[in-house]
Amino acid sequence: MRLASLPSVGRHQVERALRQLSSLLEIPQSAALHPAAPPELVEIADFGANPGRLGMYGCAAPGLAPGRPLVVLLHGCGQTAAGFAFGSGWLDAAARLGIAIVAAEQRRANHHGGCFHWFRSTDTARGRGEAASIRAMVETAVGTYGSDPARIFVLGLSAGGAMAAAMLAAYPEIFAGGAVIAGLPAGAAHSFAHGVARMTDAGRPPAAGWDGAVRAAAPEGHAGPWPRLSIWHGAADSTVDPANAENLVQQWTGLHGLDLGTARIDRGGMRRSWGHPDRPAVEAWIMPGMGHGLPVASARADGFFLEADIDATAEIARFWKLAD
Repeated sequence: MRLASLPSVGRHQVERALRQLSSLLEIPQSAALHPAAPPELVEIADFGANPGRLGMYGCAAPGLAPGRPLVVLLHGCGQTAAGFAFGSGWLDAAARLGIAIVAAEQRRANHHGGCFHWFRSTDTARGRGEAASIRAMVETAVGTYGSDPARIFVLGLSAGGAMAAAMLAAYPEIFAGGAVIAGLPAGAAHSFAHGVARMTDAGRPPAAGWDGAVRAAAPEGHAGPWPRLSIWHGAADSTVDPANAENLVQQWTGLHGLDLGTARIDRGGMRRSWGHPDRPAVEAWIMPGMGHGLPVASARADGFFLEADIDATAEIARFWKLAD
C-alpha cells in the first residue's frame, strides 16, 4: 500500500515513525521512504586489452560515492553475466550497500557451454587470456566508478568459482577477498580432461601442496598479504566433488599460516572459520543436503540458484564487510 492511500492521520503516523527509524539507523529519510532500485547492468565494450575475448558488464549503486568497494562476478556454465548478477542477488546488494559491480561474460564462441577456461593455464596465468581480460575490466571499473583499489573482491559459481580462485592466485595484490561457490582450488587442473577428473574426484594436492600452487601462480616474490576467502559447497553436490571445498580450505589456510585444527564452528555446524574472530581469513560453509549451486532466498531460487535458509550473498557481503 502506498503512503498516499492511507487515511491522513495514519499516513502522518507512518511518516513520523519512518523519520524516527531513519534517524536511529542514520539513513536519509528519502532513502527510507523510497528504497533505491537495483542498478541495471550495461555492456562496456571498450575496456582495454581483451586477449580472452570476454564481455564486460558493469553497474553502480545510484549516487555511488567514490571510494566504495567493487565486486567482480564470474558466472557458471550456461549462465549469462546479467542472469547471474540478478539471480545471485548482487544487483540488489549493490543498491543496498552502495557498491559497484562488474560481471564478466564468457562468449559462446570461446566455449560452447559458456564456461570460463579455469583448467587452462593460457587463460588463468597472470597476464594471459581470460585472466588478463578480467584484470583489464577491474582497472576500467576502478576508473569508471571511483572504486577503492584496496577493496576489490571476486566471486564465482562452479566454473566461475574455479576461475575466481585462479584470479586470486594470479593477482593476489589486486583482490582484498574472494568467494568460491561449488568450485575448485587454484591449480586443480591443467587441461580439460584433468578438469573433468577433478570435478568427479577432487584428488590429492600437487607436489608443492595446495598453497604451493597459489604461490607458483602469484607474482614472483609475493609473500603476502593474501586475499581472504569465503568457500561454499553443497554436501550433496554430484557435479563438483565437495572434497574440493576441503582442498580450498587447505589451500587458503596454508597461505595464511593458519592451523586447520583451530577452526571455530558455528551456524549449526555448517560454518567453520579460521583467523581473527571478528575478521577471519578463511571461512567454509558446507550446506547439508544441497546440490550444485548457490544458496539464495526463495524468491530468487531457479536453476543453479537453490532455495536455502541461508542466503550466501548476504553472508559473503558480511564476511567482506562491504557495509563498512
